[in-house]
Amino acid sequence: PPLPLFLSTPWIGAALIALNPQTIAWGRTGVSDMLLVGCMCSALLAFFLGYTLEEQREQAEFSTVSASRFPNKWYLTFYVLIALAILAKGPVGIVVPALIVGSFGLYLGNFRQLWREMRPVSGILIILAIALPWYILVILANGQTYIDSFFGYHNFQRFTGVVNKHSAPWYFYFFVVLVGFAPWSIYLPVAIARTRFWQRSYWRRQPRSAQLSLFALFWFGCIFGFFTIAVTKLPSYVLPLIPAAAILVTLLWSDIIAGNEPKNRRAKLEIKPDFLPRGLLVTYIFNVIFLLIVAGATFYSYNWLGDDPAMPNFPQAIQQSGLLIVGGTIWIITAVAIALLLWQRQQRWILVANFIGLVAFIIFGLTPAYKAVDINRQLPLRQLAQVAVQQKLPGEEFIMVGFWKPSLVFYTQGPVTYYRAVTKAIDYIKESKNPTSPSILLLGYPEKFVQLGLQPNQYQLLDSRGAYQLARVPRTAFR
Repeated sequence: PPLPLFLSTPWIGAALIALNPQTIAWGRTGVSDMLLVGCMCSALLAFFLGYTLEEQREQAEFSTVSASRFPNKWYLTFYVLIALAILAKGPVGIVVPALIVGSFGLYLGNFRQLWREMRPVSGILIILAIALPWYILVILANGQTYIDSFFGYHNFQRFTGVVNKHSAPWYFYFFVVLVGFAPWSIYLPVAIARTRFWQRSYWRRQPRSAQLSLFALFWFGCIFGFFTIAVTKLPSYVLPLIPAAAILVTLLWSDIIAGNEPKNRRAKLEIKPDFLPRGLLVTYIFNVIFLLIVAGATFYSYNWLGDDPAMPNFPQAIQQSGLLIVGGTIWIITAVAIALLLWQRQQRWILVANFIGLVAFIIFGLTPAYKAVDINRQLPLRQLAQVAVQQKLPGEEFIMVGFWKPSLVFYTQGPVTYYRAVTKAIDYIKESKNPTSPSILLLGYPEKFVQLGLQPNQYQLLDSRGAYQLARVPRTAFR
């Protein structure tokens, strides 16, 4: 019988890319990482389409086209998207794709052919035409400071040294991928082994259109290896490998759903080698165990949520809400469903069970929890920002002491001066020459006011919300 539409390969791939913790979390975060991912990963897909198009041209013997001085349309798209990736995040937008494409070509032994058909001179000119003007203008506006900060600090130094205390052991990204691509990450080892990447002679004989899984493996491996070597480590750095991981797992599941895996004819499940490939059977079992571990972690996660001073009462609030019980129960039900499907030899529906469990968790567990986080963490800032806008006097400076909250700039639609260290804030206020107002608006945790040496009778408390308080402080209080 024909398979349902939602079990077709394109739908599975799209769902795996969209429905995983990394994509969901960073897609709702105001940083440039997801823009980089969109540009870089679209560029890599465009490369593969151009790569297969060249083979189609050769088979059709389009000699006039092959002699063109310009790359084919998909290679052109690749170069345009690479330029946009550079604008989004800097040199990493071209360094990583070049590493992936180069290593892929060297492995297959067709690097020279790739070099000729991609017309790299034309490509570099396209990239420079799109990306270079902005960098020239920003360097002219900011000078050496921008060069040192962006290229030196945020690119070279992050790769060669620890920046902002973001150090981690070499195995850090194994855990990031396991959790960030869950529950599909459980199937990555089998999906990678399925490529049989060690059989180089086999892959060199395959048509280009059949090399997608190998290309996805190089895509995944190069990004994973590149950022593992980098000294500074952050979970967002490996976001660009998520689509590659999704492609690998999608191709695996496409074969499972199509029934291309060996089956046992016995009426009931028995743990024997002829039932399933051993690695795949172990993976199914680990899928169940992993979801049970996730369920237990969900039940007790309130014990690990108390280290954010911006929402000190959140662990108690989330525990009392019952959301952790709902979330953990969803994962237990999903694990039981997968175990039953495995018992009944219905492997193709295990993917669906994972999907339903994840979507149910997002709807009934994660989304309400996100709203609870917003109420405890961001709502107080939005409310105090409104008060600050209403109470601010002409020329009065708005200063925040403690942790930086850049969202205040958005909420107030005005400038905000941030100081993490109390001593630097005091020095700044004392050394301000010709201030435009005799007072300042000060936002921070109550203990920061104490550390600033301020007594309650020295400032006017305008409002207090959540963990923050907003006050008007005369500049004379610091002298």
